[in-house]
Amino acid sequence: MASPNSKKSSLAALTLGAVGIVYGDIGTSPLYAMKEVFAEGHGLALTQENVLGVVSLIVWGLIIIVSLKYVTLVLRADNRGEGGIMALMALALSSVGRNSKLYFPLLVIGVFGTTLFYGDGVITPAISVLSAVEGLSVAAPGFSHYVVPVTVAVLTALYALQARGTAGIGKWFGPIMVVWFATLAILGLVNIVASPQILQALNPWHALHFLEGNRLLAFISLGAVVLAFTGVEALYADMGHFGPKPMRAAWFFVAFPALALNYLGQGGLLLAHPEAVDNPFFQQLGPWSVIPLTILATAAAVIASQATISGTFSMTKQAIALGLLPRMKIEYTSASEIGQIYIPVVNWLQLAVVLMVVIGFGSSSLLAAAYGIAVTATMMVTTLLTFFVIRYRWKYNLALCIFATGFFLVIDIGFLSANMLKLTHGGWFPLLLGTLLFTMMLTWKRGRELVVENLQKHAIPLDDFLTSLFVDPPTRVPGTAIFMRSESDGVPHAMLHNLLHNKILHERVVFLTVSMAEVPYVPTEEQVRVHNLGNDCYQMDVLYGFKDTPDIPWALELARFQGLGFEMMETSFFIARQTVVPNPDRGMALWREHLFVTMSRHARDAADYYRIPSNRVIELGTKIEI
Repeated sequence: MASPNSKKSSLAALTLGAVGIVYGDIGTSPLYAMKEVFAEGHGLALTQENVLGVVSLIVWGLIIIVSLKYVTLVLRADNRGEGGIMALMALALSSVGRNSKLYFPLLVIGVFGTTLFYGDGVITPAISVLSAVEGLSVAAPGFSHYVVPVTVAVLTALYALQARGTAGIGKWFGPIMVVWFATLAILGLVNIVASPQILQALNPWHALHFLEGNRLLAFISLGAVVLAFTGVEALYADMGHFGPKPMRAAWFFVAFPALALNYLGQGGLLLAHPEAVDNPFFQQLGPWSVIPLTILATAAAVIASQATISGTFSMTKQAIALGLLPRMKIEYTSASEIGQIYIPVVNWLQLAVVLMVVIGFGSSSLLAAAYGIAVTATMMVTTLLTFFVIRYRWKYNLALCIFATGFFLVIDIGFLSANMLKLTHGGWFPLLLGTLLFTMMLTWKRGRELVVENLQKHAIPLDDFLTSLFVDPPTRVPGTAIFMRSESDGVPHAMLHNLLHNKILHERVVFLTVSMAEVPYVPTEEQVRVHNLGNDCYQMDVLYGFKDTPDIPWALELARFQGLGFEMMETSFFIARQTVVPNPDRGMALWREHLFVTMSRHARDAADYYRIPSNRVIELGTKIEI
């Protein structure tokens, strides 16, 4: 039994890890949030009332949106300990049931929320690093021409290092971010002491008075205020790595106090020195501090970007498992941490888009409009999915469910509506990116369904086939043949081709079916089931969760516990390589069928994805019309 001291040290270590990984995104928001609220284009006058109102909105937003909604409510909606919008979608879908009329609408909502998370994953590295490097132009205005090139260099180096993994540098994330949050708190305290009247902003009346007194301008300013809450989705997505208790401790004892103090401090600075409005963060301690702050801010921005990049890899792996994206090459960068993965295609595509964003927008101010829409739309999707979880899974009273989520939904809609005003000023970007990914995901899912329908239509029932086969059995040769077989499929095409051309059957035949459950992980003891079909033929079912790592050789080892042992050098895997052909007379629209065919051709082959040794694989082709 673990001692109390070891439990405390474990909690402390996890809390430190959560500070480094989870709160990097929201922790770098002070770099640009206040600056954007009072940007000239928004037309909000820099008066004491407005400063108090804006700071009050931000502080109470941190309390209501982050502390109440995410840290208190949403962290409870875990899918077997895992969080994130994809885990929440799977939880909501399983809560209503596959046969429910709500299933497909929830799937669509969840998939669109997922694609917006990808948009967030592109914009976060761009705006965080841009904002940090812009500190150089505060110290030396002539350096402003070099902000974009330096940002491009930093981001390119960051993405180039992804293949090596973060095991080596990851241990420094927590301590560096603790220094960052401590710096935020100190900066805030210095300026609060200099302008103690800013503490009036702790009274929520100032936020309400600001909204009431400014109306349209206040509504427009919400589009910038929401930048203070970026990163809340990363908070939920990383729950499985740390658990809710360390994440709550990291928020309430480190991140929240530091952020609240810094926003109050920036407000105090603007009351005392209105001329600092062009970039209040880097002017909190005077000219001497700009360079050290820029260096520390860049380090914090890189850490925030790293967490987002890793989150994108994890999200892609889950999407592949849930049948929303084709199989891709996934590399494991740590021998001890299974969650540390690297997906080359995603890495380089994301870098290309990030660099396009940095060069195309050119500054954090122009990029802020695009960021707000991605963040607020994802927040709204999370609220909607949470309603179905607490109503259909937790069985809470309908009125309570409506009130609990409706309150947050009104806030989400308000923020999203304010950001939609920026649609033509960059807000179109995450929506365009999300729409493209949304189309690809639903096309891939529907295409796979059509392939399965085609296979089932022409399927020969396995039991009947085996019965007739062994009336006059073919020649049996030594060894084991494993035929990959889809769920609810009949006789595998690879087996039919093998019998037709080779006219032999191995002395032992195993039909292997791999299924994905709508849960993050499946316990090891539940992953493999073996059924004896007679005549040394077996059906082997392997079940994985969407965060499990498919590994067929390991599944064969688990089968030993059910009396089915394997010698890999005496085992051959027969896999049918499917060539999909579009058919304009049925299925999807022709352009979607061509898109699906293109995605299929570039998908990673099954043997590689399931970690089957390539020298034990025999591929046989089959053509399928959709």
